[in-house]
Amino acid sequence: MNPLSSYFDVAILKPDMSEKEVMAAAESCLPYQPCAFCVRPSDIPLLKPLCNEHRIGLCVVLGFPHGSQLTISKVDEAKRYISEGVDEIDMVCNVGWVKSGEWQKIREDISAVSSFTRPAGVLLKVILETCFLTEVEIEQLVNICVTAKADFVKTSTGFNGEGAQDEHVQLMVKTADHRIQVKPSGGIRSKARAQALIDLGATRLGVDFSSIPVICGDAKPVKNSGY
Repeated sequence: MNPLSSYFDVAILKPDMSEKEVMAAAESCLPYQPCAFCVRPSDIPLLKPLCNEHRIGLCVVLGFPHGSQLTISKVDEAKRYISEGVDEIDMVCNVGWVKSGEWQKIREDISAVSSFTRPAGVLLKVILETCFLTEVEIEQLVNICVTAKADFVKTSTGFNGEGAQDEHVQLMVKTADHRIQVKPSGGIRSKARAQALIDLGATRLGVDFSSIPVICGDAKPVKNSGY
């Protein structure tokens, strides 16, 4: 196993992928023994048996990709995903609320979901979409995620902006101060980039499935969706 691969949350999230393509993407990454596959909700039943067989975590996105669903809808999503046997949930923060300064709404939104994930032993990662945020907003969100009892803060969905940026990751790690873990995602396509983010303090990395062989030294870089 490549030492880096234990950090990988393998993103299989492209909206136009067929079930056959999803399964092929997952199977292509099995030799690297990643930490988890991060998938679309409809792909939970497809990949759950594979994850169980190979002891790989199953992560699903919630409120994807904009985070603007009603809180009650996010809670319903979380409850259904937990009942389907997922191990982790990556929830998108409501960026519109961030830009409106609605901090209490954001805290309640995250807390409502964590009130179900925590008792179930399901990890909750909150996607901040840092490309839209100021440093002050990032700091505030990290602190809110701590008090709302999330397990990770994550930089990006991978579908907006340039993905994880060093200055944002550094700020998140500093603000987290070991109270919550940090997951950069988006734009991680080389071994050097992956290692640099780990060196900054990341404990997970969101990486597109097509970049896994490249990072692990088994293939040349290929053009992908931007994740």
